[in-house]
Amino acid sequence: MEAPKKKLKVAIMGAKGYPYVYGGYDTLVKELGERLVAKGVHVRVYNHKSLFKERPKYVNGIECVYMGAVESKIGTQLSHTFFSMIHACFSNVDVIFVVNSGNGPIGWVSRFFKKASVINVDGLEWLRPKWKGIGSRYFFWASRLATKYFDQIINDSDEMQRVYKELFNADSKVIAYGAAVKEDVEVAPIEKWGIAPQDYFLIVGRLVPDNNADLIIKGFLESDSKKKLVIVGDVPFMDEYATVLKNLDDERLLFLGYVTDPHELGAWYTHCYAYFHGHEYGGTNPAMLKALGYGCAILALDTPFNQEMLQNGKHGWYFQKTVDSVKDIVETAEASKERMEYFRKTAREGLTQKYNWDYVTEQYLEVFEKVAGFKATKDKNPKRKLEKIDT
Repeated sequence: MEAPKKKLKVAIMGAKGYPYVYGGYDTLVKELGERLVAKGVHVRVYNHKSLFKERPKYVNGIECVYMGAVESKIGTQLSHTFFSMIHACFSNVDVIFVVNSGNGPIGWVSRFFKKASVINVDGLEWLRPKWKGIGSRYFFWASRLATKYFDQIINDSDEMQRVYKELFNADSKVIAYGAAVKEDVEVAPIEKWGIAPQDYFLIVGRLVPDNNADLIIKGFLESDSKKKLVIVGDVPFMDEYATVLKNLDDERLLFLGYVTDPHELGAWYTHCYAYFHGHEYGGTNPAMLKALGYGCAILALDTPFNQEMLQNGKHGWYFQKTVDSVKDIVETAEASKERMEYFRKTAREGLTQKYNWDYVTEQYLEVFEKVAGFKATKDKNPKRKLEKIDT
């Protein structure tokens, strides 16, 4: 007798929640979760209770569980994931998907309860300047434990896969972060600032040391450029590094803070002369993908991750981690208008299939089915049907 069909149930945790979109992981939860639901998967997302004033049970077909946490600077995320993991392990979900390598040690819970588990470990958190001392050692330890406790490790770039193999002797699967080709946005949102199209360079990202905004700003100010340097981003707390930068007095600098309107942010991307990407650690970066999607000429810090994303110089130029190198690339870019225009025209070609959200979702679904012991069966219904593999 044919085994009864069963709907795959996936629990997602480790981000802020759904539909709360703040950073890369929150966007991953949204884009992946909605597409999984469309494929007939039951998706449950564990939300930070304190962030949601309204708490509907279902949003766009996604089950939302509002979990509390021990609210503190270092304990909120870990405690929220721990409580969510306990809840999920006592439920009937088939696979638990966790994001953030800092949650690596919590995998012992799913291992103890014999629940299938997957973790996306992101980038080299232990090298980031904000995690000095104990914080750095914790993230390295947590990343190592993630490879021991979870059934499948997900990296979002080939370089991160290499790092995890080299440091932890751990096999992982590469599934890139998704992105989409964007239409050009009209110039109106930037005209209110009295800035013309291509009359400015652009930085987008948090004002933290490992994004190297200070380096880019210093190099730009030493150049002979008459253009503006527009900085989009901030930090959600009082910070000396960010404060020093924002207090720099030069008419060529424009600090916008957070730009939460996606239409306005798209306009800044669309009309910049070139986009500066100084992110130093991590795999596939969402800001870089947006720059490609909006057709930017890209000037990126020379790292293995940025080399991979720009296909070794096909879609941008690289600068070294020195003020002189930034100064030189500003002046060279301004003197190379034809090359910058070429980068703008071909940027969207850099969003190859691996960055397509539908393709990303298919890859995740294959992983979830595998670790949960499911297999796909053919059916005329466009929604995927699954049956449990006999063990």
